Amino acid sequence: MISYARQDQEDGTGSSAAEEHIAPAPRVSVQAFCETVETAAAVQSAGEDRRLDKAHLKIQMGGMAAAIEAYRTAPTPNVILLETEGRNDILSGLDQLSTVCDAGTRVVVIGRVNDVVLYRELVRRGISDYVIAPVAPLDVVRSICGLFSVPEAKAVGRIIAVVGAKGGVGASTVAHNVAWAIARDLALDTVVADLDLAFGTAGLDYNQDPPQGIADAVFSPDRIDTAFVDRLLSKCTDHLSLLAAPATLDRVYDFGAEAFDSIFDTLRTTMPCIVLDVPHQWSGWSKRALVGADDILIVATPDLANLRNTKNMFDTLKAARPNDRPPLYCINQAGVPKRPEINTSEFAKAIESQPIVTIPFEPQIFGAAANNGQMIAEIAANHRTSEMFLQIAQRLTGRGEAKKPRSSFLGPLLGKLRAK
Repeated sequence: MISYARQDQEDGTGSSAAEEHIAPAPRVSVQAFCETVETAAAVQSAGEDRRLDKAHLKIQMGGMAAAIEAYRTAPTPNVILLETEGRNDILSGLDQLSTVCDAGTRVVVIGRVNDVVLYRELVRRGISDYVIAPVAPLDVVRSICGLFSVPEAKAVGRIIAVVGAKGGVGASTVAHNVAWAIARDLALDTVVADLDLAFGTAGLDYNQDPPQGIADAVFSPDRIDTAFVDRLLSKCTDHLSLLAAPATLDRVYDFGAEAFDSIFDTLRTTMPCIVLDVPHQWSGWSKRALVGADDILIVATPDLANLRNTKNMFDTLKAARPNDRPPLYCINQAGVPKRPEINTSEFAKAIESQPIVTIPFEPQIFGAAANNGQMIAEIAANHRTSEMFLQIAQRLTGRGEAKKPRSSFLGPLLGKLRAK
């Protein structure tokens, strides 16, 4: 008999895809046997989703009969995806399939009968999931990925990638302050991974000078595991850790597209939130890091080059992640004296999306924080930019607003009395 992992069925058609967090599937083989062209197209589209990037997907037509015939002489994959039309065909077909299926194979059935009695019977037979047709690509992604996210396991960490539309726009400063807000105000364990190995500033911004960091991991891929990565982390606060860049030029930092994959996978298993400080460059690994993130924040200043780059990045990443929330962007350093700027409404019209916040040009407070190795919230907790970083943190993590103490109507009067 086939050994399956039970998975509770989810209702809905994926309308909440933008807010839903689905953990990526591991390296598994998936074979789909479809009866309709529409389902085959949905499965094909699902195979292009970033969360199934490591899975090897093969699609065939013929449904249950084709699957039974195929596995008479061939070993079964990790996951079989079956489309079937009728009620009786499902049960009789599964009984035949169980005689040719290897132990440990998981089966997902796509059917058109919406009946709880049938579902219970399928569960009794060991089916992993039953999805009602017609299916959308996200339904397929959710079902396959859900097979490997057992309730007892730790929640897979959310990866947030922050990148600048142009060099020098302050993307690293925004990334570090947002990570600080996630850790301090939302009390979510967070790690900042500085991916600019040659010129990264996370160590300076957090006033840390660790002897080890992300370079030790990326240049020793065979050693990467949870214990090894934990030793490389530098603790900044109770909830915030840093995977620092060496910021030295004694070697050249050329990487393949998958160089950081094992590091990110390991961090996901131990940290609820991972903030990637992605340098402004367009390489195989940087694009892969952005496309593979759960959420993306693009930081731009209000000029023409930033507008062009933001538009290009926004459209490219949105197209590469059709089942994810579109990238977010913010405008930084707005209001520089005597500098001609593109106003926010024109910027938003070109991008076809509103910026999440517009951060004003505040050279004194940002300069003081940078030189002191502090965050804005540390030197000016009530400053308006601190509230903006918290707002970004809430949007990127899907958390509600942080609770604030209720103010009394006598507050302003008492404040004036204290000042006197």
